[in-house]
Amino acid sequence: MTTATLTADEIERYARHIVLPEVGGAGQQRLKQARVLVIGAGGLGAPVLEYLAAAGVGTLGVIDDDTVSLSNLQRQVIHGTDTVGMLKTDSAKAAIARINPNTAVEIHAFRLTADNAPALVARYDIVVDGSDNFETRYTVADACASERKPLVHAAVGRFDGSVTVLKPFEDGKDGKPNPGYRDLFPEAPPPGLVPSCAEAGVLGALTGVVGTLQAMEAIKLITGIGEPLVGRLLLYDGLAARFDTIRYKRS
Repeated sequence: MTTATLTADEIERYARHIVLPEVGGAGQQRLKQARVLVIGAGGLGAPVLEYLAAAGVGTLGVIDDDTVSLSNLQRQVIHGTDTVGMLKTDSAKAAIARINPNTAVEIHAFRLTADNAPALVARYDIVVDGSDNFETRYTVADACASERKPLVHAAVGRFDGSVTVLKPFEDGKDGKPNPGYRDLFPEAPPPGLVPSCAEAGVLGALTGVVGTLQAMEAIKLITGIGEPLVGRLLLYDGLAARFDTIRYKRS
């Protein structure tokens, strides 16, 4: 892989990253070279896209087949009143261009399926899942496992959320295979058991907290710093202002 040279403008833009010994110029170059696919430009995808663009990720893929509605704006902060009715992919691309014109955006305005997911996932280095339904989550997780791509997964409820990193194609420090999504959730709950966001509601700022945690995990994976949430599920209770972590293993 060729080195992604930073321009003078980029050195100034990312100065607060570059002075971090853990990131430095080399880490910033890795961010510039990175290709990240974000599933959904909604409540979770919005902060993920904003912070990864601001961090200097070179290419962001955005997949979403929905349009912006007025009820989205309470939490999907990458969109605005003036983009209501637009495709979310187009709205997100315009917002990213305002945040960082150095970030290339590849839009995929279609629904992810088991048929098209593997080929799409294979084009990127890392996948961040901001979807809101179990069918898509299983599809994304299976495609990432088969294509050997790290997956940053998250989900939110009304006032709580969770984040984990999935790399089931690698072994952990104990020499045993890392767990996958189906080790965490062997099967989807029965239809109707988990209410949708429209049915149950969700606090807008919650998606900002959880989506930003996803962006942090993606940046750690790209730069090689810290300890990603592999085999660990980070739980956030917004009402209690409490974080908890549980470990899980390959079944």
